[in-house]
Amino acid sequence: HRDLHSFPTRRSSDLDWADDEETGGGYEADEAAAPASGLAGGPWDADDAFPARDRADFGSLLVPITPMQQIELATDGERVIWVSVKSGQSELRVHAFAAPRSSGLWEEVRPEIAAELASVGTTAQEAEGPFGIEMFAHVPVQPGNPAAGTVPMRFIGVDGPRWLLRGLIIGAAAAGTEPAEPYEDILSDVVVVRGDHPMPPRDMLELRLPAEIQQAIEQQAAAQAAAQEAAGGEGDDGEQAPHQIDLNPFERGPEFTETR
Repeated sequence: HRDLHSFPTRRSSDLDWADDEETGGGYEADEAAAPASGLAGGPWDADDAFPARDRADFGSLLVPITPMQQIELATDGERVIWVSVKSGQSELRVHAFAAPRSSGLWEEVRPEIAAELASVGTTAQEAEGPFGIEMFAHVPVQPGNPAAGTVPMRFIGVDGPRWLLRGLIIGAAAAGTEPAEPYEDILSDVVVVRGDHPMPPRDMLELRLPAEIQQAIEQQAAAQAAAQEAAGGEGDDGEQAPHQIDLNPFERGPEFTETR
């Protein structure tokens, strides 16, 4: 069971999306949903003329980066399920989903999120934000355990051509005790790479490690394997040493870590 603040996905979340009756036909429609505009005019579709900026390539998402950010890639054990940008007491989580060409998803997803929040005793409030209508709630850290407290969260959705980008601002920036603009700016300048291949609506677009990060992991794994072989392959207790992955191959720049 995953906490609400772990940013839900279609297959492993507390805020799960119900199965869609459309299983592929929606993307054959002629009319495209126009993306909402945030602070910088985005988020952008990969076919847009988006402005040049340092962005990390996570496959379906190109995420703006700065040297002061810490970027985490969270997995469900099998795949990357979100990209998280952290600084101070705040965090932005993003991932994207396939959507029908003829209509957006955010309007129908919001009531589902509100219902799930209500099931753990939390009331969601809707308000107009820089990306359109968004939701705010104080989400229990541990549903059923009030003593664990709550976390403020802003649920943001942006409909684009055949995709829905979801953002979750967590912590001080959601509550207003830290500026939200840096996270809104990042979300506004994300580029969504939907691809032309057919996908059922609500399927999550694949996230993957940037090429330089994957290369660093493979090099470190090879070096560790060589060192282990030179040492006899196993420790004194007969068990292999745990595998520590350094996801920060850059001399200067954002820190990348991986969480499960």
